[in-house]
Amino acid sequence: MTIQMPVLPYAENALEPVISQQTIAFHYGKHLQNYVNTLTSLAKDTEFADKSVEEIVVSAPEGPLFNNAGQTLNHALYFAQFKSPVQNNVPSGRLAESINAAFGSFDNFKQQFAQAATTLFGSGWAWLSQDKDGKLVITKEPNGGNPLRHGLNPLYGLDVWEHAYYLDFQNRRADHVAASWDIVDWDIVASRLK
Repeated sequence: MTIQMPVLPYAENALEPVISQQTIAFHYGKHLQNYVNTLTSLAKDTEFADKSVEEIVVSAPEGPLFNNAGQTLNHALYFAQFKSPVQNNVPSGRLAESINAAFGSFDNFKQQFAQAATTLFGSGWAWLSQDKDGKLVITKEPNGGNPLRHGLNPLYGLDVWEHAYYLDFQNRRADHVAASWDIVDWDIVASRLK
């Protein structure tokens, strides 16, 4: 099995002030590492031992194995999709066209995505995904859920568990969501389109 800790594509302080080095140290270095270690342990010597994390997310029954696989995959996608803050950060090309086709405009998409992220009760994720017909959709996934479980292709996910933003924004989830637009690496998100 090749469940591995993903390598950050930037320095731990590269996302400041949106996500602090301290948050990266805890979120990536502690939370994600724990999910990877637990998933490795749970899958060992089972029918899932030789499956990819994506295959485990799609096929594992609800419970600890699925939860840790979902969180491992979610966080791997999450940490790979960011870059140092940029003002007026917008997608281009096919991704921009797909967003406009699905939501009318980038501003409409941001508003609908923020609504999903701020109204998810408790812990979980807001996702921009692509359905089997190529259309973009926004979904909310509780806990460690991932759109793959529902036949969708995850493009961009925002973690709204408090450990993702509490050190930097305390209880102000909406402020975290709004600030996150400055650090999205839209080229990475676009590379996930099918």
